[in-house]
Amino acid sequence: MKFLKLLFFLTLIVPFTGCAQKQNKVVIETIYGNIVIKLYDETPLHRDNFIKLASSGFYDDLLFHRVIKDFMIQGGDPNSRNAAPDVPLGSGDPGYKIDAEIVYPKYFHKKGALAAARQGDQSNPQKQSSGSQFYLVQGKVYTHEDMDQFERVMTDRQRQSIMMKYMNQHRDAFIKLQQSGDNEALQQLFEQVSSEAQPELDALETIKIPEEHRTAYTTIGGTPHLDNAYTVFGEVVEGLDVIDKIASVETNEMDRPIQNVVMKVKISKE
Repeated sequence: MKFLKLLFFLTLIVPFTGCAQKQNKVVIETIYGNIVIKLYDETPLHRDNFIKLASSGFYDDLLFHRVIKDFMIQGGDPNSRNAAPDVPLGSGDPGYKIDAEIVYPKYFHKKGALAAARQGDQSNPQKQSSGSQFYLVQGKVYTHEDMDQFERVMTDRQRQSIMMKYMNQHRDAFIKLQQSGDNEALQQLFEQVSSEAQPELDALETIKIPEEHRTAYTTIGGTPHLDNAYTVFGEVVEGLDVIDKIASVETNEMDRPIQNVVMKVKISKE
């Protein structure tokens, strides 16, 4: 009896794990050609969700509803199916979100990266992903001088983040002084907070972009300013030229293609 129970549970476990290991490629079919994508095993929540939706036909006949040349092409909004030309798109989902799986610096926004769309940090500080919307990176090629500037910007952002952390510890006091109009006391409190943060600021080194990233961004291109902020869960292995074709279509003021770019997403048989 115990052995039969073991066999029963194995029949549940083995097919599931086998599926996750074998079905890690999908094909996005468009009138401009096919895009073959490898899904990363290190982002299992996003991988399995994408496979589930593709297998069920969820993506079939949806649109690439947001297209920005030299940036990315975005799709996966269920409201885009048969949507009228003047209907705003981009807020639809299957009714759930996915916890972030940001595997940085291993996975980054090089050209061809597949990443999950999401709401902004203010309403979504946990960086949870949309349950269905995704984007494929086109980006552009940067110079080494551009990458040096990105390093400086990233370092400045980190400095600001450190300062905000210490200021939030005195948030109520800042609000009270600001409301009272006591600018002198407000300045004194700011100087106190700056003093508290200074040791951590002094210890902060200039953030360096990994050499692999720098090479990719200065050769094939990408969107480095999105790194470490969105879940990258796959990459294009065939069809980068199809991204370029879609990214070049004419769009309206809402970045929606004038002529619908319809997709079908299938599990690769390879």
